[in-house]
Amino acid sequence: MDQKNIAGLVESSLPRRSFMTRAGMMGLTAAAAAFLPGTPVRADSDDRGDLDNLSGDTAQEIFTAALIAEDLASTFYYNGLIGPVIMDPNLAGPGGSANNVTSAGNMGNVQYFQAALSEEIAHANLLRALIGKTSSSTDPVQTFYFPTGTFDTLAAFTGVLDALENAFIGAYLLATIEFAQMAVDAKGYGHRQRDASGKAYKTTDLEYFAQVAASIMGVESEHRVLGRVVSNTNPANNLNYEQTDGLTSVYNGKKSAVVALTPFLAPGPGLTAYSLQTALANAGTVSIAAQGGPPTPPVYPKDRDHDW
Repeated sequence: MDQKNIAGLVESSLPRRSFMTRAGMMGLTAAAAAFLPGTPVRADSDDRGDLDNLSGDTAQEIFTAALIAEDLASTFYYNGLIGPVIMDPNLAGPGGSANNVTSAGNMGNVQYFQAALSEEIAHANLLRALIGKTSSSTDPVQTFYFPTGTFDTLAAFTGVLDALENAFIGAYLLATIEFAQMAVDAKGYGHRQRDASGKAYKTTDLEYFAQVAASIMGVESEHRVLGRVVSNTNPANNLNYEQTDGLTSVYNGKKSAVVALTPFLAPGPGLTAYSLQTALANAGTVSIAAQGGPPTPPVYPKDRDHDW
């Protein structure tokens, strides 16, 4: 597929401000649910009443949706680092590779994507642990589908990158407020969220998850801007505030992040399949390490840790 057709597919199937068009053809929430595991661990009561969190999302659903997104991102960046696009002059240069940047290439730009790969894998590892899993082989989605030619040219690659990162930013921004709402609901209404084993989260746990979601969103925002740097889209830092990208929830509903990502989860015309396990098994050959872990949990007075 040539670059013109790639641009058309990205524009029609993966528009920057609305992923919903193609997802709508797939049956929206029903299509999304087909890719997600079992019955989620829900909160103590499904009576919404006066609760702040009206999305219907549970903590476990948010973690699961975010894990799928991070696995998708890991697969995306890995294939960008090994695909023909890496030989673009703005990356490794003609005849170059992720590990052999030519004098006609740009090592700094290549390293942006090498670090992004390791960051997305680190995020996925954390989220996997939060849903009680220990192996990526049990992640809900093992194969992702990208427009054919995504990894051939810089315009195609950075076009999909921009669309994906905007969706990720929107999802984590929503997760931040939803976790904050869950903490209020737990403390004020006894509506407690539960972990993968069924144990109730404390309000302070939920507050901390909001902080973690915000910290991941910050890194996804870096990826969006650095993609714009590589594609010479100026100004790269063009936003005063990050936005939700047209999404209204993380997991449930017609405008959820899960629905937004369904175009990448099933085969279709003009799409090519890419393996998560192949990306993870070989990521170490093309990635570079990034620093740091999740934010340090705040230390609260003892009486702040009660289950309300």
